[in-house]
Amino acid sequence: MAEDILQELEWRGAINQTTDEAGLRDQMAKEQIGVYVGIDPTGDSMHIGHLIPFMILKRFQLAGQKPVIVVGGATGSIGDPSGKKSERKLLSQEDVAANVEKIRAQMVKLFGEDGFTIVNNFDWLGKLSLLDMLREYGKLFSINTMLAKDVVASRLEAGISFTEFTYQILQSIDFHELWKRENVRLQVGGSDQWGNITGGIDLIHKLEGGEAPAFGLTVPLLLKADGTKFGKTEGGAVWLDPEKTTPFEFYQFWLNTADSDVEKMLKYFTFLSQDEIAGLVADLQENAAARNAQRRLAQEVTTFVHGADAVKTAEMMTKVLFGNADVSELTTDEVAILAGNVPTFEIDNAEIGLLDLVVAAGLEKSKTAARKSVKDGAIRINGEQITDEEAVVNPAAKYDGKYVIVKRGKKKWAVAVVR
Repeated sequence: MAEDILQELEWRGAINQTTDEAGLRDQMAKEQIGVYVGIDPTGDSMHIGHLIPFMILKRFQLAGQKPVIVVGGATGSIGDPSGKKSERKLLSQEDVAANVEKIRAQMVKLFGEDGFTIVNNFDWLGKLSLLDMLREYGKLFSINTMLAKDVVASRLEAGISFTEFTYQILQSIDFHELWKRENVRLQVGGSDQWGNITGGIDLIHKLEGGEAPAFGLTVPLLLKADGTKFGKTEGGAVWLDPEKTTPFEFYQFWLNTADSDVEKMLKYFTFLSQDEIAGLVADLQENAAARNAQRRLAQEVTTFVHGADAVKTAEMMTKVLFGNADVSELTTDEVAILAGNVPTFEIDNAEIGLLDLVVAAGLEKSKTAARKSVKDGAIRINGEQITDEEAVVNPAAKYDGKYVIVKRGKKKWAVAVVR
């Protein structure tokens, strides 16, 4: 089984570095080991870049190992210098605590609580006094070694505070605590965590003996085929919180994956088998216009993060916005979702002239232009084509009197919210 999971990760291109692959294989063959991934609650939501190591953690669980998630209530109060060119702004303890609860809730939603252990490192680091840290751990860390770590060396010219400098000690203590508490033998992290992970292994060997089993594995930085960093859009990060990135926007992000990136994303972000992915890639090569591989990718990741119902809604929205779906058949709740993804404006609960409505929607700049669009048959209200320029629209006519859908041509939309 140990061989299976590591071979699987190699095939998926998900291994950047390992400290002792042969030793890790032997250890997993002997026993069920704890595997841990940590995340600092520096924000109130994860984004899709955070998903990568946690997908690896889920794969280890499916291979029979014990997953442990660490939400860093303590380390999040300090700030990890990894991958940062300047000092992080410290969050208040209240903000950190609030973020811990939100991140924990996201973890439970993604992975459940059965079969996953979720802990907060504040439970042990918060009890550690400065004197205890210096006496019990400080003596075990060489300043020379710490300075040589990439995470520190890259910051020496710009400057790094003592607070962030000590971050690697705190993460090392985490690894040792979990080694004792949860039988954790492997830490998984992004490529920028290599120095922190090896620091933890060194600490375990100093405290538990050189033969103590402790291993590290990092995931490569995920780049798109054009060399740009994965996970960013023009609007910023793609969040897992549906309030920050709607499930429809989330689905669309994956659906719009470039052909050259689809295979990589299927390997990283889905649990589809090698044969299933090979079939999707072959279909993409034969019939790229159908975008079946992108659609399956969007379905799988959106289901994992938001659930099957969110996929149904996202696909309905896709048909409405980009296909020929009949909006007159939408429910009020579905229109509410549509309103969150197209331009929205407000109108009073009173009859309004069609031309005024089109201009208020921003679909035409003047009544003259709106009149021409109406005559050309380009205007639809709640899915019904209207060609009478003198027509009057009753906001209470549909969708429980809460919304009016205005469409011009095939791609310009707006939703009026009735006050």
